[in-house]
Amino acid sequence: MSMVDLSEREKEAAGKSVAGLIEDGMVIGLGTGTTIAHAVNHLGDRIKTEGISILGIPTSRQSMLLAIKNNIPMTTLLEHNVVDIALDGADQVDEDLNLIKGGGGAQTREKIVALSSKRFIVAVDSSKLVQRLYLPVPLEVIPFGCALTLMEVKKIGGMPRLRQSDSYRLFVTDDGNLVIDADFGVISEVNELELKLSNITGVVEHGIFTSVSEVHIGKVDEVGVTVEILKH
Repeated sequence: MSMVDLSEREKEAAGKSVAGLIEDGMVIGLGTGTTIAHAVNHLGDRIKTEGISILGIPTSRQSMLLAIKNNIPMTTLLEHNVVDIALDGADQVDEDLNLIKGGGGAQTREKIVALSSKRFIVAVDSSKLVQRLYLPVPLEVIPFGCALTLMEVKKIGGMPRLRQSDSYRLFVTDDGNLVIDADFGVISEVNELELKLSNITGVVEHGIFTSVSEVHIGKVDEVGVTVEILKH
């Protein structure tokens, strides 16, 4: 079996695990990404087989379309400003359960929903678990000020790059902003970097998340696929 197949099995297991936490009547945040797509598909199955009634708050057009496909009724934070559980994935998770998110460019909406939730639950495959975060940190930035923002990121030790959707166009978020991927190497002081990024003019939101309740990690081993759950 290829590494891709193993990864998909782990994502499927982690997605199913977090979908199992959802109870009838809950309002849930629907994150963005391949692992959470499995969770949303499992929720669609539960609606069919168990008849559970839930409301979803999607964090992107991608998650909205997936909710529609799975017959999950949608709502907004204006109608339900407290969310029971937010389900999401991550690009990287460190040993202290800090996250880097934003590979799909939805980190601002994801963070708003996560901080509006009683519980923020993350599902990942085993490759996402690391000792220390080291991926470039995605920053959603206002287009008008992106030149200034790029300079400010360099001043705090980052190597910034404007994200492109293809060879000719810059990546644009659902809210019409640009994304800078800022490389800081291995991040030893997560909270310090988080504060510095939040203080940069023009940054709408960054992709460091520190408020996760628990992480479900899909793992393939000799006996099959298991899920390890890490909690704060």
